[in-house]
Amino acid sequence: MNNIIYLDAAASALKPESVIQAEIDFLQNDYANAGRGICARASNVDNMVANARARVARFINAAPDQIVFTSGTTDGMNRIAHIINDRVCGAGVKNKTVMVSDLDHHSARLPFELLYDSDLCNIVLCPMDAQYNLMCSDLPRADVFVITAMSNVMGVPQDVAGLIAAARKKNPDVITVVDAAQYIVHNEIDVQKWDCDFVCFSAHKIGADTGLGIMYMKNPERWVSPDKFGGGMISKITGSAVEHNVCFQWESAPAKFEAGTLPLTQIIGLPAAIDYLSANRPNLDLIKYLYDRLSKNPRIKIITPRDSALFTFYIDGMHILDFGASVGARGVCLRIGNMCASWIHKCLGVAGTARISVGPWNTMDDVVRGADIIESVVK
Repeated sequence: MNNIIYLDAAASALKPESVIQAEIDFLQNDYANAGRGICARASNVDNMVANARARVARFINAAPDQIVFTSGTTDGMNRIAHIINDRVCGAGVKNKTVMVSDLDHHSARLPFELLYDSDLCNIVLCPMDAQYNLMCSDLPRADVFVITAMSNVMGVPQDVAGLIAAARKKNPDVITVVDAAQYIVHNEIDVQKWDCDFVCFSAHKIGADTGLGIMYMKNPERWVSPDKFGGGMISKITGSAVEHNVCFQWESAPAKFEAGTLPLTQIIGLPAAIDYLSANRPNLDLIKYLYDRLSKNPRIKIITPRDSALFTFYIDGMHILDFGASVGARGVCLRIGNMCASWIHKCLGVAGTARISVGPWNTMDDVVRGADIIESVVK
């Protein structure tokens, strides 16, 4: 396995030693459940979770009570659709409009497409320019605006703050939902400057473990009813379901949105991942090298610009799955397919692409060897 060239950071980042050690230390020496006990060990875990939440808050310029732990970006985006559904798109609420875009990952757009299929909302598209960037001009009016901060195909950061400001000119009450799963790896996020209502990203993309995500909520107490139910999120129950007068009193945020046991081991490793990424952003000069070298091959059709965070392409005259199998057999790990982003591939007029993405661990030797293998396959 040491000969593998891992060029698939955008799918999931390799884990730095600091993250691995933090999780091992927790499992060996500190493990207990959180929010379930008052003994010293349980209280220590409560403090560790609180510290991790505070570290995430500082990372995106938020307050700790605005940070909700989820199982990932997909979970967060689906939960947001459910959380706002009753207030914005639910039964009895008519003619509400959700703006999505062709840059969206399936997890960002499908939850709202399904609401549309159930006649709970209308769908409109955010306009894109010739380079497939979201446009701040000529935005349609919307009640909810889903923004992909960086496409996992195109790898270009979008003007999130400008898009939100433009949407608010059309509707000051628009609810803005940002998918930052790819953006956060390469760019700092300031939710105050964005002025967004929700942001989601996944821990595993930034070097932490799988099964953990972050959902930022600008005003968590605005959303009275949570979308998941279980232990730890109810402070009091009165009345009886039999007598039809049951009443639930929720805990304050973020607890009321975190029913059940949290993914504690992943949470404990998260601050180390944030610290590592903050000091070791991916070297995008490696992407520029690939662009400059492989653009000379007429069979390699490059989708992304030279200054993208990704290198996305397809091979003229070769099925993308055949290409992927060939380079994979030679030790190169990259992403093949439609990247769970069908809409942008439809715009591009291709069924699938190949994507190279780099992490802080990648070196020039990695991309040189990767390019050698790609060129040997594409003769």
